[in-house]
Amino acid sequence: MGVRRAALLTAGLTLAGSALGLVRDVVIAAVFGAGPAVDAFLVAQGLMNLVLGLVAGALAKAAIPVVARAAAAGRAADGVASVRAALGLSGVVLLLGGVAMWIGAPAVVAVLAPGFDAGTAAVAVDLTRVVLVATVLISATNLLAGAGQALGRFAPAAVQGLGFNVVMIAAAGLAGPVFGVTALAWGFVLGSAVRLVIQIPAVRGVVARPWPTLRLRDPGLREMLRLLPALLVGSAAANVNSLVDRAVASTVSDGAIAAVNFAARLVATVDMLVVATLLAALYPRLSAAVSAERRAELRGLVERGMGALTAVLVPVAVVLSVVSTEVVSLVFGRGEFDAAAVATTGSVAAVLAVGLPVLAVREVAARTAYALGDGRIAVRSALAAMAVNVAGDLALAPAFGVTGIAAATVASGVVGTVVAVHGLAGRHQAVPSVPGTLGGVLAAGLAAAALAAGTRALLAGAGDTLVVAVVGLITLTGYLVALRFTAPRQFRLLADVPREVLRGR
Repeated sequence: MGVRRAALLTAGLTLAGSALGLVRDVVIAAVFGAGPAVDAFLVAQGLMNLVLGLVAGALAKAAIPVVARAAAAGRAADGVASVRAALGLSGVVLLLGGVAMWIGAPAVVAVLAPGFDAGTAAVAVDLTRVVLVATVLISATNLLAGAGQALGRFAPAAVQGLGFNVVMIAAAGLAGPVFGVTALAWGFVLGSAVRLVIQIPAVRGVVARPWPTLRLRDPGLREMLRLLPALLVGSAAANVNSLVDRAVASTVSDGAIAAVNFAARLVATVDMLVVATLLAALYPRLSAAVSAERRAELRGLVERGMGALTAVLVPVAVVLSVVSTEVVSLVFGRGEFDAAAVATTGSVAAVLAVGLPVLAVREVAARTAYALGDGRIAVRSALAAMAVNVAGDLALAPAFGVTGIAAATVASGVVGTVVAVHGLAGRHQAVPSVPGTLGGVLAAGLAAAALAAGTRALLAGAGDTLVVAVVGLITLTGYLVALRFTAPRQFRLLADVPREVLRGR
């Protein structure tokens, strides 16, 4: 499969999985609301991710170059053999770690959620012990998915989210009212098993049975282990942010963890719908332009990517920030998700939306660094963002509650973006003038924000659907008019983007 076609296929299936993930969260919100039961489930997931992030995810990323090189040399079976050895090693490590986590679950929950009362903490411990069953399943899924991508088989990895989310929707909607939040934990385990089954065809044809082995002297496995330290740092940094957010939120109020999670999922879905689609067209071209003699072309592509993504996301961020409560009400406001949950989640979403354009710039910088073969930029960016997020959570949450946690997240994104862009510019001279690229877009965004706020004030008391529709339409119109004058190049990019995505250019 060609790179462009693979990128578009991956983006399309990922978008479908992300949309279904939002449906999953809508169902969970309707059945359980934003209360302590969902808080407990999310903390249980976080404890499991602490294991996975430090071992399984990093090992899966390390497997891709090993298998890809073996396949390119006509030794695909050797590459898959190395993956089977990694499956065996990770299975043993995660089994031992899972047993330790199962025994120590009460102490770990007390650290990860110090604000839980005794009842919620006990539920979190029980749920943790259930979801830990999924650790080995997810580790195997990630390794097989990475091997499949390296072999040019992209569909199984991209489609896994569909199967998982279907199971979770059924668990929440059908079993949740009967068995309570425990249904979510067992749905997570069953969904993880479905994800694993979906990945098996990715390596079929290379080996008949992709069972784990314990060939610890396998050269490919040893190469993976040499790649682990840098990958572990990046994985740990990402998980620490989530764990700290939830730990601090547990001290704010019941349902605070759930509110932050639902708001983050809503904003992340918007981000995915835009960024994944546009980067599907951009990333192959970045990868093809990394040679020194094509550096000017690379800078042009980076400028184009940053300009197009920010041009699209700035008005989205403006609208979502101004009418966040109405959007949350339309998406989640049903069943047990009451008005208080809508208000809290909406306040978090309003702050997180501000960071959407910044994270898009960071994503372009990270993709460019990976295309250049420089993983250190992403690691430094992740560590800087983690430090700011932890400090921001501890400083802002006591005074501002969940909105303080959201503000810390945005601040960490800004710092991570600055570090990534600075590293890309300093090490590779691959970044154009950022103020020149983004200044006009931000000016148009400020004009649109003033227009959105004024329109929202005029519509006070109107229905949610009407408010979102009118504010969205007027804001977008005003933004495009302003952009035509403040950033004409980015204005033209907006017309070019759909054609490039459809053509896979």
